[in-house]
Amino acid sequence: MAKNTTDFTAGLLKAWRDEKMSAGNYRALAEKEQHPERRKILIRLAEAEDRHADRWEQRLRELGSDPGEFHESLTEKIQRGVLLKSDIVTAIQMLENGEAEADKLYDILLKNAPAASDRTAILEAQKEERAHSKILEEFQTPRHSHPQSRLDHILRHEKWHVHAGGWIGQAVYGVNDGLGAAFGVVSGVAGATAVKGDWILLSGFATMLASALSMGSGAYLATKSEREVYEAEIGREKREIEENPEEEKEELQLIYQLKGFTEEESKTLVRRLADQPDQMLKTLAHEELGLSEQSFPNEWKSALSATISTAVGASIPVLPFLFTTGMQALVISFIISTAAHFAVGASKVLVTGRSWIKSGAEMTLIGIGEAAITYAIGMLIAPMLH
Repeated sequence: MAKNTTDFTAGLLKAWRDEKMSAGNYRALAEKEQHPERRKILIRLAEAEDRHADRWEQRLRELGSDPGEFHESLTEKIQRGVLLKSDIVTAIQMLENGEAEADKLYDILLKNAPAASDRTAILEAQKEERAHSKILEEFQTPRHSHPQSRLDHILRHEKWHVHAGGWIGQAVYGVNDGLGAAFGVVSGVAGATAVKGDWILLSGFATMLASALSMGSGAYLATKSEREVYEAEIGREKREIEENPEEEKEELQLIYQLKGFTEEESKTLVRRLADQPDQMLKTLAHEELGLSEQSFPNEWKSALSATISTAVGASIPVLPFLFTTGMQALVISFIISTAAHFAVGASKVLVTGRSWIKSGAEMTLIGIGEAAITYAIGMLIAPMLH
């Protein structure tokens, strides 16, 4: 048996045990749950884990590795006991952690999958596990809590949600990178060449051009990659709807029930969505995976913002050498670059929400330290240039 197949079989055996354990956890929690709707949802989640376990058991037998009867280990029994003794929020967090671990294991299995059918089955199971995580998140918010509380809870869990980002954040970090790179180069070349303006201008503008193009192309590729991932997920979701429409509807119903709708209301909402396939697809992608087309900025806008802002930042340390020379130019460059570092650091509050004074001071200290180090290195290598 090839190493990849051996690793795949071992991983699949672990996935089978984890799914069996998860199914037991959901059922045990369902028995403890007093609310009938929530109990019903937990049982459905257990049934989904059972389906995964059955699929992996069948595949293990095909690979010549019969897993046999499932018996919980002492550690697993202790974990189950802790789960049942915990309050509902802690218990759900424990189950969420289990779903996250399953997601990681499926990533490893995908790399070792010996057949295309295995990869398809793993991707389907992984998508369901992520949907389960979304459902579990809703369990931690009381059904009749204030709308703002529910919104805050949802936003805390939407890791892709950024209150102030996009091209503004790209511009701030572009100026930051350009300024830092050029300030370091100007200081280093000044130390190495005894502040010869021609060399500083040449190296400074070369750095500005290279940094701007690098940041712009990086921003373009990163944004484009995010969109491609979104489109790939949408494609997989579309296939799931076509191949398992009832299962997809059931998942969406569960999510709506946990948002506070009754079972009948959830079914009505999903039925109406099912009449509009495109809207159904977008809703599933958002609810299950946290993906929204509107969350991705335009790649060309990101590239242009990063390129221009990096060029602007990189030009600041070089500008004095266009009008004056020698130590005077270096001192002016140091003063305006230090001021620019503070301004850039302070402006990061648009993205980070931190204290502008603290952020500006931190950036200033980093800039001064960078200039001192590169100037000293330049002076050390100066003798080698003669």
